[in-house]
Amino acid sequence: MAIIKYPFWIFYRVWFYVLVALPIILLLPILLISISREKWYPFFFKLARFWAKFILIGMGFNYKIIRNQKPEPKKSYMFIANHTSMVDIMLMLVSVKNPFVFVGKKELAKIPLFGFFYKRTCILVDRSSAKSRQAVFLRAQKRLKQGLSICIFPEGGVPEEHVVLDSFKDGAFRLAINHQIPIVPMTFYDNKKRFSYTFFSGGPGRMRARIHEFLSTEGLTIEDTKALNEKSRKIIWDELHKPLKT
Repeated sequence: MAIIKYPFWIFYRVWFYVLVALPIILLLPILLISISREKWYPFFFKLARFWAKFILIGMGFNYKIIRNQKPEPKKSYMFIANHTSMVDIMLMLVSVKNPFVFVGKKELAKIPLFGFFYKRTCILVDRSSAKSRQAVFLRAQKRLKQGLSICIFPEGGVPEEHVVLDSFKDGAFRLAINHQIPIVPMTFYDNKKRFSYTFFSGGPGRMRARIHEFLSTEGLTIEDTKALNEKSRKIIWDELHKPLKT
């Protein structure tokens, strides 16, 4: 029976990259203009949200966003979520309307076409380099001063298939404390099942995300980083281990 699924899985993976590339090709002139100046980033972000919706719908994902609290317009936040899939980027984009900048691994910049815009609009990090990690803080500070938000997957990468939720790095929490912006924990329930990094897996179906109540950083200091890290992780961990009412 599994043999019958292999042609579908191959087609499904190829179809994903077609959906990723098609809007970029069609909107290429507008996209190039939108990234030519930093102050035009909010317009680029709107195009990115359209791109994300196009992919999720095209892949047959019936996505649902559950909001315990809604971000206020024109306010900066630190958005965090568990990381399990390539479509985490798309689900994050459709979940949040506040323009934000991803902090992500530099390897994604090598993806044809997508990588061109990724490295020009996101904050890239080489996690093996202390100098690169320090540069992330400087670039993130600049973006926050421009009124944007930041999105970081604090696991620092996609964990092994058997790991439900890896430990969190401190970077997102230090940055949020330094700028006194709220942490917005988010849980992605189905992304690993729908489209994991395992090639022969996945398929259409429901894809749910929850935006939890925000965690204030007002009055916190760098000494509170680890406690904030653990509190944020526990919210997502507990959510992944309880039945979700739909």
